[in-house]
Amino acid sequence: MRTWPALVVGRLKQAPTTEEYVGADFSRPDIGDLLQAALLDFDVVAIEETSADSWRVFFSTPAARAAAASDLLKQFPDLTITSIDVDDEDWAARSQASLRAVTVGGLVIAPPWDVPAAQGRLKPAPTIVGADTIVGAGFSRPITVVILPSMGFGTGHHATTRLCLAALQQIDMAGGSVIDVGTGSGVLAIAASLLGAATIRGIDDDPDAIQAATDNLALNPEARVTFEVVDLRATTLAPAALVLANLTGGLLVSAAGRLQELVLPGGHLVLSGFMAHEERDVLQAFGGDALEQRGQEDEWLCVTLQRSR
Repeated sequence: MRTWPALVVGRLKQAPTTEEYVGADFSRPDIGDLLQAALLDFDVVAIEETSADSWRVFFSTPAARAAAASDLLKQFPDLTITSIDVDDEDWAARSQASLRAVTVGGLVIAPPWDVPAAQGRLKPAPTIVGADTIVGAGFSRPITVVILPSMGFGTGHHATTRLCLAALQQIDMAGGSVIDVGTGSGVLAIAASLLGAATIRGIDDDPDAIQAATDNLALNPEARVTFEVVDLRATTLAPAALVLANLTGGLLVSAAGRLQELVLPGGHLVLSGFMAHEERDVLQAFGGDALEQRGQEDEWLCVTLQRSR
């Protein structure tokens, strides 16, 4: 059976053992969000919150785990960090036992065991913004996206995914084209298709992510999405009317020019995965594009920009 290298991360509550990395500061109330932001720079495949003060962080390789542990020690002296190896089935069982459907506006993101009974029974609705309609979707509530939890992000339970899903519902995508950069589970790309977009490409440089996205697409037979393993830096893609990029602040800044090239004139960029203290740098990197929408949940942000040229 495959095992996953992982870290057990928690607030320091008692004297450490010799197997733990230890620090000493207890002052940060938002440690969970800060921890997730710090780990986005490493090869993390999943984060499981086991209690209000404890997390298990899964990595693709032991080397990535070791690098993350070293960096976390420097950034978070209030934590204990213990290396463990976790059976794949153990992780899956814990995840499936706890996750339930999440509602974001007119979208329901659901695991297969918690799909609303009304799935697939959608009635035509006007293309307007209102309490019971979704821009461009042509259907009344609910629109359900079925996502199987796996060793990756994108189940709808993280703030950045919810913010992106909310932003999507404010854009008329009817008949338009979409590129979802760093697609992960494919949840945003699949949602874009069900909201009315005609041509959707979900790209990621991680083959495991593309496999998970492809598996999720099969759970949503009404969606039409092409998923591909693509290195954004080394591939030429046809521009789209909408580009989604739920990445990290650092990646958004470094890839800003490339992401702008992917958007048709007058098209939109939905950017997330960055925190409030990174907002200025991200917006400066995309200078010249008009800010249309800004969403925030805790310290996480999502912005919708319109491409000016």
